[in-house]
Amino acid sequence: MSFAGVYPHYVAKAEKKGRTKAELHAVIEWLTGYNEKALHKVIATKVDFETFFAQAPKMNPNASKITGSICGYKIQEIEDPLMRQIRYLDKLVDELAQGKVMDKILRK
Repeated sequence: MSFAGVYPHYVAKAEKKGRTKAELHAVIEWLTGYNEKALHKVIATKVDFETFFAQAPKMNPNASKITGSICGYKIQEIEDPLMRQIRYLDKLVDELAQGKVMDKILRK
């Protein structure tokens, strides 16, 4: 599955709840290190999630602080590293859409 295929759903979910694309990009950058330019390139080239995370400039070392359930699974119990990273991103987007303040989402 390509990141570009899911990205519009992330944007729609955030914007539907009154959040901005800039806030979504801040969340993605915090987790992966992709800045605005690099993120647009990833979307344009339609890389899959495996490549998206494998080529991430710098995965945030605090990502392991993202806990809780997503789609009925506890994130901290997911053994597959790629699936855990995808669920980290899903959880951050959910928190953004739920109206949490950015400092809490970014684990500050």
